[in-house]
Amino acid sequence: MPVQSSLTLADTGPVPSWDTPSGPSLARPIHFSGYERKSRDFYATPAPVTQALLRHIRFRCPVWEPCCGDGAMSSVLAGNGYDVVSTDLVDRGFGTSGVDFLACQSVPDGCRSIVTNPPYGDTGSQAGQSRSSLAMIGFLRHALALTESVQGQLALLVRLQWIAGKRVADVMSAAPFSAVVVLTNRIRWFDKGEHTNGAQHHHAWVVFDHAHPPGQPPALLYG
Repeated sequence: MPVQSSLTLADTGPVPSWDTPSGPSLARPIHFSGYERKSRDFYATPAPVTQALLRHIRFRCPVWEPCCGDGAMSSVLAGNGYDVVSTDLVDRGFGTSGVDFLACQSVPDGCRSIVTNPPYGDTGSQAGQSRSSLAMIGFLRHALALTESVQGQLALLVRLQWIAGKRVADVMSAAPFSAVVVLTNRIRWFDKGEHTNGAQHHHAWVVFDHAHPPGQPPALLYG
């Protein structure tokens, strides 16, 4: 596969956890985390986030996790019986490194689904990195093209408010949008014990299936 790109995933880092509805974190401002952003938006996906998706959606195998980081998401997929191909641009000690998802012209041999937590690029912290919304739309379009080539499935973890953007709505409305799994617990990407700040954002899985019947609306699910 081709390599090298300025855009990669954040699927590893400190052990994260679900936010809780009580405790001192609720008193902190919701728009300030108190932490510097990790290089290349490098954060691990908590296991319950992937498990919430798998409770509702069954994917066709093998599954490609193209932003695997240290394998946080891949390990949950494998633990639920999926054959997983794990790649990333950066070497985090798991899967195959040096693989630029945005430069790939096809899915790995045999893969029928893509499941990943794509990079948000909120701060443009990496030289040449696009800002969040447009970068995510580009990621979505590319992933949809790849899965269309095998009539497969795609699941992306995104911020819930991102779905409401007009450009995003146009892309998703034209795609085989089959389900949205809204996470009822906010994700905390850091765990510093009693000093952990409250989570800022709601997230959801957006799921596409090229076998989804045309004209059938997507399912609204909760995890």
